[in-house]
Amino acid sequence: MESVLMVTPPSLDGPAFSIEGLAAPAEIRLDRWGVAHIRAESQDDAFLVQGFNAGRDRLWQLDLWRKRGLGLLAADFGPGYLAQDRAARLFLYRGDMEAEWAAYGHPRAKGIVEAFVRGLNAFIVLTRDRDDLLPPEFASMGTRPALWDAEDVVRIRSHALVRNVASEVARARVLARFGLATDVLRKSLSPDHHPVIPEGLAPERLPQDLLTVFRLATAPVSFDPARLAAHRADALVWSEVDAFGAVHRSDRQPVVTLAEASEGSNNWAVSGARTATGRPILASDPHRAYQLPSLRYVVHLTAPGLDVIGAGEPALPGISIGHNGTAAFSLTIAPIDQEDLFVYETHPDDPGLYRYGTGWEAMARVVERIPVRDGSDEEVTLAFTRHGPVICEDVSGRQAFAVRTVWSEPGTAAYLGSLAYLGATTVTEFREALRDWSAPSTNQVYADTGGTIAWFMAGKAPVRSNWDGLLPVPGDGRYEWAGFHDPFVLPHHVDPECGFVFSANEMNLPADYPAETRKLSFEWLEPWRARRIRSVLEDDAGHTLDASTRLQADVFSEPALRLGRLVAALPPADDAASRAAIHLLLGFDGYLHAGSAAACLIETLWVRHLRPALVTALAPEPADADLFRPGDTETLLDALDHGHPHLDEATRTALVTRALASAWLDCQARFGTDPAGWEWGRFHHGFFRHPLSGIGGAVSENVGPLPVGGSAASVMHADYRPHDGALTTGASFRMVVDVGDWDASVFVNAPGQSGRTDSRHYADHAVSWAAGATVPLLYSREAVDAATESIITLRPSQSLRPSQPLRPSQELPST
Repeated sequence: MESVLMVTPPSLDGPAFSIEGLAAPAEIRLDRWGVAHIRAESQDDAFLVQGFNAGRDRLWQLDLWRKRGLGLLAADFGPGYLAQDRAARLFLYRGDMEAEWAAYGHPRAKGIVEAFVRGLNAFIVLTRDRDDLLPPEFASMGTRPALWDAEDVVRIRSHALVRNVASEVARARVLARFGLATDVLRKSLSPDHHPVIPEGLAPERLPQDLLTVFRLATAPVSFDPARLAAHRADALVWSEVDAFGAVHRSDRQPVVTLAEASEGSNNWAVSGARTATGRPILASDPHRAYQLPSLRYVVHLTAPGLDVIGAGEPALPGISIGHNGTAAFSLTIAPIDQEDLFVYETHPDDPGLYRYGTGWEAMARVVERIPVRDGSDEEVTLAFTRHGPVICEDVSGRQAFAVRTVWSEPGTAAYLGSLAYLGATTVTEFREALRDWSAPSTNQVYADTGGTIAWFMAGKAPVRSNWDGLLPVPGDGRYEWAGFHDPFVLPHHVDPECGFVFSANEMNLPADYPAETRKLSFEWLEPWRARRIRSVLEDDAGHTLDASTRLQADVFSEPALRLGRLVAALPPADDAASRAAIHLLLGFDGYLHAGSAAACLIETLWVRHLRPALVTALAPEPADADLFRPGDTETLLDALDHGHPHLDEATRTALVTRALASAWLDCQARFGTDPAGWEWGRFHHGFFRHPLSGIGGAVSENVGPLPVGGSAASVMHADYRPHDGALTTGASFRMVVDVGDWDASVFVNAPGQSGRTDSRHYADHAVSWAAGATVPLLYSREAVDAATESIITLRPSQSLRPSQPLRPSQELPST
C-alpha cells in the first residue's frame, strides 16, 4: 500500500472548450489546492459550468453513482449486478414530477438541475471524441459514461441517510427471544421511553432474509473478479452485503449484520462574543463512509446574485455546507425516524393480495427490463403496496414486507433542499428556507456577519399517532402516518446565552420538548463527541480558528478514559500479562494519539476482548449474544461502573482481568513484544481504496496507509475495522469559517479534490488530513486570482444541435 504522488503542476494557460447551452463566456479557475472557482455571467451558466466541471473532475464516480441508483450496473458489469439493480429500482422516486420539482423550496429548482445536467452532458459528449478527457477507469472496464436526464438527479434516493428499519428488525428479533427489557444491551433509548409493542405484530415470524433486498438497495458499488465473471444462472445469488458494504454470494458468504451505520457529523458555531476576533466562527466536519474520491466536492460559484463557496455532493448543483459572503451554514445528521417496516398478511389463494381494513388490496406489480452486458435483457417484477416497495415476500408464511420511507415523498432527494438557502443572509431567511428541507434529517447550524448564530433541526418528521416507530407494524391500516409535523415545531436555538451552538448526532431535544408526543426519534448516536465539544467550547472564552481545527482533530475518548480508570482500580493481578497491561495504563489520560502505546492497548481491550465478553455475560442466553452485538457502549460502560444483575463485583473483576490479559497478548502478537514500539497509528490508519482495487490494474491507485489517532468516540470520529485497523467512517471533509474575514477560512477534503488518478489533486490533501491540518478556503477575487494555477475557458458553442441530449433508448424508462 503506497500513497499516490503528485504529478507536475499544470500551467496557468489551461484548455478552452466550446459548450452547447452556455449563454456567455465563463471560466473555471483552479487554485493550488484543487478548488474550482467558477465565474459566469448568469446563474444558469454558473450551474451549467458546475456540471461540466463535476464531469471534468469526478466523471467515473458520477457515472457509477447514476448507474447504481437507477439500477443500470448489469449493463456495464454483467449478471453479477442484476440483484443489486433490481433492489435499487425499488427505491426510485416514482411519483408526480411536477410535485417533485415544486417541493424543494426554490422556484427554479428544476431549471437549476437542468442547467447542471446540460453542463455534465456537454463534458460527456466531449469525451466521445477526446479520449484524453475520459478517466482511465472506463477503458480499464470497457465501459463508457452515459448521458444524464435532469430527473436522474432527483429520482435516485437510495444513497441518502434515513432510518430506522434495520433497528426495528433487530429490536423485533430481541423481542421474540427475550422481551424488550433486554434490548437496551443492543441500543439504549433517549429520552427514557418504553417501546410499545404494536397490536398484531408476531416478531417470531420475521424471516431471516427480510433485509437482504433493503441492504442491497442501499449498498455502494463493489467489484471483485468472481462477481464480474458471474454467469446468468448465478446472477441473483450476488445479494448479501457485509458490514463494510461489499456484495458477496449469498450461498458462500454469510452476511455480517449491523443495526445501523455509524455515520454522523460534528458542527458548531461560536458567537463573536466568545472569539478572539469578535467575529463568529462556524465549523463543520460531516462523517460518512470513506471513499475514493471523497463523497464531498468543494466548489465556488460566482454569478450575478450568487457568490457561494463550500462543499456539496458532486452529483448535485449548488453546495450544502459553506457560506455566501454574509451567512455561513453547515449540517449534521439529526436522526429523526423517517421510515417504517410494514408487515402484511397475504391472501391464502393469491400472494399478491394483502389484508387492508376489512378487505384485500392488490399489490401494484411493475415489470421492467434490466439490460445485461453480453446478453439479453432481464425481465424483473417489482411489487409495491400503498406504503411503499415490497422488500420481502414470504409466500409459505403468507407474509409480505414493505418499507414506508420519506424517499417516496416529493422533494426528498438528499441535500437538494440546500438550493433554497444559498441566498439567505438573515437567520429569518435561513429558517424559512428550511421549511421545505426533507432529507436527510439534519441539524443545521448558521452564523452571519451580523453576529447571529443559530441551530435548527430540519427534515420530514412523520406523525405517528398510535405508535413510536421502534418496531415493525401490521400493514392492515391500523398504523398509518398522519402526514408530517410542521417544520416550525422542530426544535431550534437562536443566539443562546452560552454563546455557542453545536451538534454531534446526540440526543439534543430540549428538556421541555414534547418528545413523547411528537416521537421524532428515540435512537441517537452516543453522546461522547457532543460532551467533548460542549466541554471544550465552554472552557474557551477566546475561541480561534486554530482552536476549531484542533477540536475537529481532537482524539480524546471518554469511554477510553473510563476504561483506563477502571483498570487502574483493579486489585493486583496474578498473571504477568495483566500486571503488564495495568502498568502500561497507569495515568492514561483518555487521549488516543497516533503514537500512543496505551491507545493500542485500551482500544484492543475494548473492541476485541472486553466488549464482546460483556455482551456475552449480560445477554439472557450467552448463545444468543449475537443478537446484541456489537453492544450499546453506554449500557456496557454503565454496567461496568455501576453494576448489573448479571455482573457482581467479583464477576466484573474476573471478566475485566481476563480480557486485559488477552488484550495484552493480542497487542504483542500484532505490534511486537516490546510495548515501547507500539503506536496506535501504525494499526489505526486511513486508507482510501480505489473502487477497482479489488480487481487490480494500473488505474486502481489507493491512497495510504496514513497513521491516524482517535476512535469512533472521539470528536475526530475515526471508526475502523477491528481486524486490520483501516478507517471506515469519519470526516474526509473538514471546514472552519471565519464569518466576515472569509479568506481566513480553511478546509481539507481527503484524499484530494479530484477523482482522476492522473491529477495532481487526486491525493494532495491526504497527508494534511491525517495530521489534522487544513488548507486555505479562499473567497475574495483578489485572493483567488493570486492562488490560481490554471484557467479553463468555456465559450458558447455555435452548434445547432439540441442543448439537452436525450437518454439512450436502452436505459430505464419513465414510470
